[in-house]
Amino acid sequence: MPAWLDPVARAARTIEPDQLSRFLPPESGAGRQSAVLVLFGEGERGPELLLMERAGSLRSHAGQPSFPGGSLDPEDGDQATTGPLRAALREAREETGLDPRGVQLFGVLPRLYIPVSGFVVTPVLGWWRSPSPVGVVDPGETARVFTVPVADLTDPANRATTVHPSGHRGPAFLVESALVWGFTAGVIDRILHFAGWERPWDRAKQVPLDWRA
Repeated sequence: MPAWLDPVARAARTIEPDQLSRFLPPESGAGRQSAVLVLFGEGERGPELLLMERAGSLRSHAGQPSFPGGSLDPEDGDQATTGPLRAALREAREETGLDPRGVQLFGVLPRLYIPVSGFVVTPVLGWWRSPSPVGVVDPGETARVFTVPVADLTDPANRATTVHPSGHRGPAFLVESALVWGFTAGVIDRILHFAGWERPWDRAKQVPLDWRA
């Protein structure tokens, strides 16, 4: 792995769940077990992240930019050990055409919870060692696949705070003609912070969300 990923790997080993989000899995064990692939690559402008935009017809989080990922299947194995790793790679292949053989997994973040959909999500960290072509595999699931330079994510001009009609506020990124918000933006925000990549930005800059979001 490149040296620039060392701070991310260190953060993954030490970060506590409540340092990532206030939304943590229910103690009852309820929730749909799932995983996402937080895939770092090296692009023309340096370090970058792979993202996708979910199809507008999906029942959960329709039209939102997100990490590739989805629910664990029985064939993925034990949800407490290797299951999330296999699920993250499998879903990334199904949604973006990614070749998992070119990915080196190097860590996982604590499981988090998405209350609106009931997903318990394990973020799986990967290094895109051998990049492969990616794109929309099934338009019914994915609207587009794109990469975002980390330099754009850390640029204060691209950062804002989303305000949901419910009153909830959260970090957001205006990059690649997309508004990245919600769970995905929250994970990116915390990675940038704990890796020491975050730059001061105007948290008073607000972007209102539609009531359907």
